[in-house]
Amino acid sequence: MKIRTKAQTAAAGLAVLLALSACGGAANSDSADNSKTANTTDISEGVQPDSAAVALLPQSIKDKGELTVAMDLHYPPTTFLAEDNTTAIGLNPDIARLIAKKLDLKLKFVDTKFDTIVPGLDGGRFDFTATTMSKTEERLKVLDMIDYFKAGNSVAVAAGNPLNLTVETLCGKNIAVTQGSTGQLKRLPALSEQTCTSKGQPAINGVTLPNVQDALTQLHSKRIDGILYDTTALGWAEKQQPGSFELVGRVDVGSSDLTAIGLKKGSPLTPAFQTALQSVLQTPEYKESLENWGLDSGAITDAKLN
Repeated sequence: MKIRTKAQTAAAGLAVLLALSACGGAANSDSADNSKTANTTDISEGVQPDSAAVALLPQSIKDKGELTVAMDLHYPPTTFLAEDNTTAIGLNPDIARLIAKKLDLKLKFVDTKFDTIVPGLDGGRFDFTATTMSKTEERLKVLDMIDYFKAGNSVAVAAGNPLNLTVETLCGKNIAVTQGSTGQLKRLPALSEQTCTSKGQPAINGVTLPNVQDALTQLHSKRIDGILYDTTALGWAEKQQPGSFELVGRVDVGSSDLTAIGLKKGSPLTPAFQTALQSVLQTPEYKESLENWGLDSGAITDAKLN
């Protein structure tokens, strides 16, 4: 497996996970995935600006000529780095590039820890984020959020599911979530209440970790019983390290499955972004990106402003 460049080694499929099998038995999928992670072609090449979206841009942004997008570049297949350890790739970078092209602007990526993105947007450090962020009441108080993809969360357990766990039988178990994620803030508490505490069972014990790599490492060493995390990323990781863990079901409580780009609440950019993103959803490049990253089922047609 070639996905072993610095920090992205673990991210791109959790290769640090661990050198468990040294990628044994995964030659075919590795070959296909390596071609994707080595490809740094800009999907927005040839895409034309949307005049209606450009007309809605503030003059100050037109004069500046560039947008700054915050992303946590450690979450394949939606947001990570190519094998050159420099180029942002995945669904979210593709979406950001397409938006920028529709607005006839250049784009600057800023690698940012997930739980610092919202404060950074609110403080004016970035223009927007496209980082598989779900809508929550708390985020909508400080952000304008525009839908672009349907994702969701699933639960992963050790390979072979030795504890015979399901999404409904996690009461009293140690389940990892990542810091600042919808899984931590919404889905795990809602799942615990619905399947456990409301029925007199012990609550699910959420174990908050900085990233999914740490979670998968702890799952392998049996320090946790499972992981609640983005379905798309877990599916990608499962392909990278077959036989290391398995998915036991989706979690559909606590938050919408729709993910959205985020801008500061009331941003003067919001009208232009909604128009540009609606235009993006109608392009063949949007579908091409989804297909490239194995996310076809997440396609939507309405760039709804929330």
